Amino acid sequence: MNADFDQIILHVSELIFEAKYIVALTGAGISTPSGIPDFRSQNTGLWEKNDPMRVASLSSFMNTPKVFFNWLKPLAKEIFYASPNPAHQALAILERNHKLKAIITQNIDNLHQKAGAKKVIEVHGSVSMLECLKCGLKTPFNELLMIDLFEKSKIPTCEQCHKFLKPSITLFEELLPIEAWESATHHCENADLVIVIGSSMEVYPANQLPLISLANGAKLIINTFSSTPLDQQADLLLPYDVVAVWSTIMKKLGLDFSN
Repeated sequence: MNADFDQIILHVSELIFEAKYIVALTGAGISTPSGIPDFRSQNTGLWEKNDPMRVASLSSFMNTPKVFFNWLKPLAKEIFYASPNPAHQALAILERNHKLKAIITQNIDNLHQKAGAKKVIEVHGSVSMLECLKCGLKTPFNELLMIDLFEKSKIPTCEQCHKFLKPSITLFEELLPIEAWESATHHCENADLVIVIGSSMEVYPANQLPLISLANGAKLIINTFSSTPLDQQADLLLPYDVVAVWSTIMKKLGLDFSN
C-alpha cells in the first residue's frame, strides 16, 4: 500500500469515529475473499457462465427444479463451508462497539451472522432457510439437507405436502422481502454515514438505498474494486482489497479482532 492508502484509511477512521448512525451496505465483493464467487465479474462471475433467467428465476424453480438445484448446489456448498473474513469480522466489531446500527446485505451467504453480527438485514434473502410455496412451511437448510443435496443430489421436499422446498432467496421474477426492505429504508433514512463494501451498486432496488441517506445529508464511503454509479457522490472511494482495508481500519480505531 502507499501514502494515499494510509491517508484514506485515516480519513475513513475519522468519519467512523465522528458518525452517530452508521449503516453498512454489503455486496458479493465482501465475500469473495471467503471463497464465494460473485455474480458479475468479467470471466469469473456466475452470470458469465449461466443465464440467470434459466437457472435462478422463479420460473426455473417452478418449471425445471433440477436445473435450478444443479445450479444452486455448487454455490450452496461453497457457502456452507465458507468462513467469514476480516471484513465481515470488522463490521461485527463495529456493531458490538455501538458504532454500526445495521448491516444491509445483498448477500445470501450468512457470513455476517457467522462473524457475530446481530443486526443483519438480508434484502435478497438467505440460503440458510427453505420455504414451501404451497403451504408456507419454513425450515432451516440444515447440514443433513445440505449433505443430501451435495452427495445424493436429493432435492429438499416439504414434510407436509411433499413439494420441492425453495431456498429463501430472492430469485429473478420475485419481489424483495417487504419487512427487510422497510427495515433497510428506515436505517438509511436515519444514517449519517453509509459504507458500501463490495457492491457495484448496479442491482435495483438495493442501489437506491444510499440515495435515501444522501438526500438526508449523510456521508458515503465506497470500498469496491469496480466503479459504481454513485462514485461521484461519494465522500471517499477505496478501490482496495476489503480485507486489507478493514484490517487496517480496525487497527487505526484501536479495535482488534478480540473485541
